[in-house]
Amino acid sequence: MTAPWADWDHIVKLDPDKTLVEGETFEDVCRTGTDALEIGGTLDMTQAKMQRVIDACAKYDVALYQEPSNPAVVVEDSALDGYLVPTVLNAGDIAWATGFHKEWVKTSDVDWDRTAIEAYVVMNPDASVAELTEADCDQSPEDVAAYAEVAEQMYGQEIVYVEYSGTFGDPDVVEAAADALDEATLFYGGGIHDYESARTMAEHADVVVVGDLVHDEGCEAVRETVEGARDAKKTPAESV
Repeated sequence: MTAPWADWDHIVKLDPDKTLVEGETFEDVCRTGTDALEIGGTLDMTQAKMQRVIDACAKYDVALYQEPSNPAVVVEDSALDGYLVPTVLNAGDIAWATGFHKEWVKTSDVDWDRTAIEAYVVMNPDASVAELTEADCDQSPEDVAAYAEVAEQMYGQEIVYVEYSGTFGDPDVVEAAADALDEATLFYGGGIHDYESARTMAEHADVVVVGDLVHDEGCEAVRETVEGARDAKKTPAESV
């Protein structure tokens, strides 16, 4: 059966520790045209913060997933379509590759039918996620392509996620990762802030992810990125 993200172009990642732009609501976010909402963040996560955002978004017709940063913040809620669990391939701290995952499996009855792994390659050394995971971000396009191939062919992962969190990345790196994959879906996140940046990365990545944009600039800016991501996938005839 085809995974739902195989048909996505765009995700909004909502950080439960951040607020929305003044005057905007989670309903506004759900109406941006994005394919899915991913609830998660790197720092100061709690179950209560996660639950608040899940509850606020659950009533709208948008795919809703939790991205738990560690087992302590996993929310068991039937309103969720599932869980997208990160593993950081280039982490220096093994806890972010397999350690937290082992603890989750050991202490919980994981719903594997609704759980998928995101094989992250973290590329911005100044990002919180890079510092937290002690990621080695000095990776060439060839290195990232190799990580992508390892994720898909050796570990059987369905999602590879090139993450530049907080800055716009190198399209050559994203292209190299895309070229290395056969069936896995390539997510890209980092610095997507307008139509052109979304379209540029969506020419290589299957799915672009926006996060800070929804909290800093708001829903109209997010809508522009949805349009950019979708337009990148149109055929020349559809673009006329």
